[in-house]
Amino acid sequence: MSVLASRMGSGGRATASYATGQEFKSVVLHAIIPLAKSPKRRAQYIRTKIEQLASMKIYDPRAIANLMLDEADQRIEITNLALQKLLYFAHGIYLTQTKKPLVSGYFEAWQYGPVHPSAYRAFKSSGSAAITMRAEGKDPLTGRSRPIPRVLDYAVIDLVRHVLRSYGTMSPGRLVDLSHAKGSPWDYIVDKSRTSIAFGLQIPDTIIKDRFRYHKVSIGLEPNAGEPSDDTPFA
Repeated sequence: MSVLASRMGSGGRATASYATGQEFKSVVLHAIIPLAKSPKRRAQYIRTKIEQLASMKIYDPRAIANLMLDEADQRIEITNLALQKLLYFAHGIYLTQTKKPLVSGYFEAWQYGPVHPSAYRAFKSSGSAAITMRAEGKDPLTGRSRPIPRVLDYAVIDLVRHVLRSYGTMSPGRLVDLSHAKGSPWDYIVDKSRTSIAFGLQIPDTIIKDRFRYHKVSIGLEPNAGEPSDDTPFA
């Protein structure tokens, strides 16, 4: 995926170009080095713009899921049901903080909370057991499996670690209760579907951004949904 980056063109003007991988690093350095002789204020402005443009990348949900599993490895056992909730919380936090989506695609309101269909299918073979595999992509030309690029953005890695610290040790039932909070995106979409047509019960990012604040931790003795082992779409 290409990244739009600012660079300093001739005459000291900021221009934009597309770059990937090592090219992007070169573009950033090319933009920053000439700023040494520029006014401090202008230099800070350009750096800020570069950071903003660089952070606009939207990730494959399977890449973020793989990152979560890597970070949790040997410390927290994560089932597919729990993974869907953790992925949703990471997406919601990122969306409310940056106003940009963390992952591509969309979440749906399933029986036990938000689920990303693409990420769910990638780990469906694990059933209700703790996930030990990692999602892989497919080469569109050969059909062969290929690794999904790893997430290298430190801000995203820190976000995933925060989500795991905050929610990773919760039982599946607690995660379901949290995702079902009154007024939350899941609750809003499910309630709306009772009085109007909601195609596929998709949860738009606009709804997540506006209603994510309604998520509150359940404090009952037992989770309202019990301890489900797997999720399923509403019939």
